Amino acid sequence: MSSLASDPVHIIHPEPIDHFDRLPDSILLLVFNNIGDVKALGRCCAVSRRFHSLITQVENVVVRVDCVISDDDCSPSSSSYDKSRSAGPISSLFWFLLGGIVKPFQTLVQILGPKRSALNEALNTHSLSSSLSVGPGADAIDGEMEQGGVTHHSPTQVLRNFNEIRFLRIELPSGELSIDDGILLRWRADFGSTLDNCVILGASSVDKNVNLQLKDCRNGGFCPNNSIANADDNGRFPESFYTNGGLKLRVVWTISSLIAASARHYLLQQIIAEHKTLDSLVLTDADGQGMLCMNRDQLEELRVKPLSASSASKRTLVPALNMRLWYAPQLELPDGVVLKGATLVAIRPSEMSASKKEIPDASWLSTAFEEPNGTAAKMLVKRRTYCLEMNSF
Repeated sequence: MSSLASDPVHIIHPEPIDHFDRLPDSILLLVFNNIGDVKALGRCCAVSRRFHSLITQVENVVVRVDCVISDDDCSPSSSSYDKSRSAGPISSLFWFLLGGIVKPFQTLVQILGPKRSALNEALNTHSLSSSLSVGPGADAIDGEMEQGGVTHHSPTQVLRNFNEIRFLRIELPSGELSIDDGILLRWRADFGSTLDNCVILGASSVDKNVNLQLKDCRNGGFCPNNSIANADDNGRFPESFYTNGGLKLRVVWTISSLIAASARHYLLQQIIAEHKTLDSLVLTDADGQGMLCMNRDQLEELRVKPLSASSASKRTLVPALNMRLWYAPQLELPDGVVLKGATLVAIRPSEMSASKKEIPDASWLSTAFEEPNGTAAKMLVKRRTYCLEMNSF
């Protein structure tokens, strides 16, 4: 008995269990696809070899671009990285001017090209070179850009580590077009090898209906007579629309939106060529200003039929267009928002394939924008239609 009591007690500890090892790959891929964000997925790659191998199979990827870095910012002696971020993400853009009637609109120079690439020619004016970068956390292998001790990678380089992307969304830090405060400008463009369609919604100002804000004051209170309901304009452009620059301003909106869309489309070529599993590609911006969309058929069309590039700049050539325009001096939406100078422009190429002509207008006009802009578009198409034509540019 004494000998037994003197023996040391041996406690056996079980091996620690990694509960992730008990999950099937399909469950982990479901989690990673719901994460989506490329920088978060890059961090997950560092957790384990299993995670690293699974993340290359993710189908749903979101790339949020951090900033535009100009050639000067990329130089070793430059310390302007933090300054460029605080001054605004779209800092190196080329200018587009039309008639000097409004301040210049800024259009994107470079989105997804190789590092330190430059735009040598700009429309009518000078240009500055730039590239977009995805900051730390993205799992890139090559093509690194060092700036201020921080490594940057272009979206093209980051996405090379994913083999089975089906749904890709790239988000710029802001829209390309610089507009005055209070102006509404939204556009959506669908592309194959060239422009399939584009819809643009604009308004010179966005106000709140005072009557709706003060609707309860009628019970014993005093309400000023500030009715701003839809104007009785018989569907025609008022004479002032032609004389005060209203029509010219909307021409600028239209051309500038088309240039922004065609620049985005041109710079997606490499990604589309490298990722043949893509079913959907969306290139948008954090401001919600513009959205370029491509479905599987359109992506395949671009791979089979190379795009035609504009001779003036690095963007896709915009074909000859037929446009329809709807206008309302004032448009009151159901939620009380009033759009002044509300304008909707629907754009399609003059020459289209028979299959694309069969697509009804309502199928893309009614779904182009989120609410309340979608309701505004539906209300505008019920008004008088004006037809315009534009040559290729």
